[in-house]
Amino acid sequence: MNIKRRSQHDPQGHSSALNDILFILLLFFLIISTLANPNVVKLSIPKAKSDTKAKQTVVVSINDKQEFFVATTLVPVDSLKPFIARAIAKSQDAEPTVVINADKQATADNVVAVMRAAHDLNLKTVLAVENNSR
Repeated sequence: MNIKRRSQHDPQGHSSALNDILFILLLFFLIISTLANPNVVKLSIPKAKSDTKAKQTVVVSINDKQEFFVATTLVPVDSLKPFIARAIAKSQDAEPTVVINADKQATADNVVAVMRAAHDLNLKTVLAVENNSR
């Protein structure tokens, strides 16, 4: 009888494919994290024919419930100016700009209130609109 012994070797899994998968996942999450905008308030903004780009120092949003948000912080109308001033002080830009994101249902009085607060602080204001030419 010829009985062969099985070779004694250590079972090891191959991990070369694991490195590729981890690299692809890392790349995926890096790309997705750059696309995410932390200053998001869900609005449907009006449309315009021309497109103007401005550096967004401070974003003030007005939703359809007539609520004001400086970045993502809910702010009452009477304390709008101090919140904008605090956000401008944090950014320390040479030419600070207040971008107004107003919902279609937002009243003109609320937009003017933001513009008045920015004017009192000697800031430029820009009204954000959707480009209609698309």
